[in-house]
Amino acid sequence: MTTSTSSESSAAAPLLDLQALVVAVRRRRRLWCSLALLGLLVGAATAVLLPPPPTAVTKVLVAHQEDQPNDPGTLIRTDVALLQTTRIAGKALQSLDSPEKPEDFMRDYGGIGMTNNLLQITVTGDSDAEAVARAKALADAFVADHVRRIREASNAESKALLDQRDRMRDDLAKVNKAIGNGSSEGGPTASADLESLYARRAELTSRITDFGQRAAEARIGTPQLIAGTQIVDAPRAVRYSLPRTAATNAAIGLVLGLVLGLAVAAVGAVVADRPVLRREIASNLGASVISELPRRSAGLWQRRRIRAARTRLTTSLARTVRGSAEPVSLLELGCARSTSVIALDLARELAADGPVVIVDGLPGPQLAKRREKPGDPTVVSGERAAAVSHQERRLGVGSVTPGTAWTDLQYLGTRTVLVVRAGHGSAAWLHTVARQLADQRIPVIGVVLIDPDPRDRTDGTLWDGLHTALRGQNELLARQNGTGPRRTERTPMWAARVPDSDQEAR
Repeated sequence: MTTSTSSESSAAAPLLDLQALVVAVRRRRRLWCSLALLGLLVGAATAVLLPPPPTAVTKVLVAHQEDQPNDPGTLIRTDVALLQTTRIAGKALQSLDSPEKPEDFMRDYGGIGMTNNLLQITVTGDSDAEAVARAKALADAFVADHVRRIREASNAESKALLDQRDRMRDDLAKVNKAIGNGSSEGGPTASADLESLYARRAELTSRITDFGQRAAEARIGTPQLIAGTQIVDAPRAVRYSLPRTAATNAAIGLVLGLVLGLAVAAVGAVVADRPVLRREIASNLGASVISELPRRSAGLWQRRRIRAARTRLTTSLARTVRGSAEPVSLLELGCARSTSVIALDLARELAADGPVVIVDGLPGPQLAKRREKPGDPTVVSGERAAAVSHQERRLGVGSVTPGTAWTDLQYLGTRTVLVVRAGHGSAAWLHTVARQLADQRIPVIGVVLIDPDPRDRTDGTLWDGLHTALRGQNELLARQNGTGPRRTERTPMWAARVPDSDQEAR
């Protein structure tokens, strides 16, 4: 009885495995470290190759008639916008006797509001002296323009108030004339009209006095605003420090490069979907990880550990091959060189039991053009595999990379050990390898993982499936002999994803 676990695995699998993502990003540390280093170098180079032009700064205190304690900065932002106008730029250029166009000059300076009433002006030039002169001319032009606008607004307000006062004086003169004419007439009606005229005269007199006071206050407040608008920090040149600028730019470039590298590595890991963890590789291939081998490019202090791992791997594979009555092959995925080295070590180990012949099915020259050493086994190509004597032990070495001739794998060995480099093949291709080997009826003894992640703590052993798990092989033999318990076999992941049409066709 066979039960499928595809629905259970899909329901239990997270949408994004953070552990696998972290491992994949960490394995691509060369990428993001290179980008971080590139950003650091570019940032430092910009400070040397692209130094900032000579710059001068000045600060102007700006007084506003509409100042309020709760102003959110609207008035000072208006001043910054007014600073970037051709009128102020033209006045500054006139004072400098410069033929430069105001539009071009506007690109060489800028303003920023430090507080609600403090404006900082930054100006660049060809030299420090020119930058200071341009900053002073620009600040003076801004102050003069601001004072002119204050005076014009005050004069306009005062004139409006005085005009209104004069119109009311004319009305008052008419009321006084009416009162003079009505005083000579008698009667109750004339008395009522006279009282309304007196009330009107009193109202006009009060309003005339009020408008006169307001006009006087408008003129009085203008000198305070004019005196409050002034240059509080004289123009000065900004000192440029090359080491400080280079360090700042390098730090910024380092951070930006690191962030960009991490983002590219994370996106690439998600898009590529290349399993790195033991449990993912074992699940996708439907075979347990039986051994591991660190990469050859490790440091000098790790070479002894790598040699010990190679010795253990050779001993384990030799024990597996000796216990197999059928020819065994080594099929690589992304690690042809390591597989050829493992095959030679294994053949030397098996040579103590008798002659060994390696059938070279690798697409590259790893075995065919190797430098022979004394005691090396005989290596023949795949075309000469049929001529190998039955008295000699045959060890096939092949590849399961894209473009593999799947039907030729049986001639390398009816049982196989997959040698897979972690993070090389995609999940889809690992499924393809498992399905093709199942179609060719080549059982997978196990997986040798090359270049595993040193911080991977996942288990690469499959516990379900008689044909794929390590313990299932012994149980399968026991069931065939009639001495073992009957167990329910669970379909491996790669077999559970085969479409119904493909299963019926097979």
